[in-house]
Amino acid sequence: MLTLALLLLDLVASPGGASDRIRGVGSTVLGPAAGLVSGVGRAVSDAAAGLTGRNREQLDELRRQNDALRLAALAAQDDQRRAQEADALLRTAGLGRYRMVAARVVAISPEQATRRMVTLDAGSRDGVKTELTVLSGQGLVGRVVRVGPTTCDVLLLTDPSFSVGVRLEASGLIGVTTGNGDLPMSLKLLDAQTKVEPGARLVTLGSAGGSPFVPGVPVGEVRAVRTAPGTLSRAGSVTPYVEPATLDLVGVVVQPPRTDPRDAVLPPKPTPTQTSTQTATTGGQG
Repeated sequence: MLTLALLLLDLVASPGGASDRIRGVGSTVLGPAAGLVSGVGRAVSDAAAGLTGRNREQLDELRRQNDALRLAALAAQDDQRRAQEADALLRTAGLGRYRMVAARVVAISPEQATRRMVTLDAGSRDGVKTELTVLSGQGLVGRVVRVGPTTCDVLLLTDPSFSVGVRLEASGLIGVTTGNGDLPMSLKLLDAQTKVEPGARLVTLGSAGGSPFVPGVPVGEVRAVRTAPGTLSRAGSVTPYVEPATLDLVGVVVQPPRTDPRDAVLPPKPTPTQTSTQTATTGGQG
């Protein structure tokens, strides 16, 4: 940004020879594109008032180049994001042994809609049918409720009418989670005796024949659990792994795994970082 600002100020002060200076700086401006696209507009605006004639044309050309650089940088970021989503989805499919049809979200229900759904660009021609599990690289998205030749509608896990059987990692404790709109999902555990700590991770229990839910899909993490008064169960809340508003690439599971993957699809648990260790050590020395 500093290079371009100095160039424009030089154009204002000395119209003669400006063309050579622009060509000399061109490679500097175009090279580190990602670092220059932000903030350049302010430098251009500050120096624009004093430019006329040929210098104005050169400034307009610089503006066009800056716009092109900005679009290229955004496109590169989007490509990188999509590549990461594809890698995560492939990892999930491989670990769970799920056979999936990849699809993209092409529409999402408005906030005032009675049901929270998304539309995917895959339908019956791709082997999609109703009551199939939909997931992303992060975890459970929902289930297919309506299918056309080239599209399908998916009921999201955040919809209040959505429920899925779940199982706690390692312990195998069984429960049911239910959508709760923008709030955390509700959790009901069938065992009132076993203690469940916040952060415990949940996966889908699975349905008979793998429909509507295949087993082992990550659902979310327990926020809190309490004993439900007058019952033999415990209630709580769950933070889902998937944020529906950010969905793009997903997979529709068209064939369940032969065996339950159990906890294999869950990502590895984070280990204590070196920073945390150093902080604790520093605190001890103080």
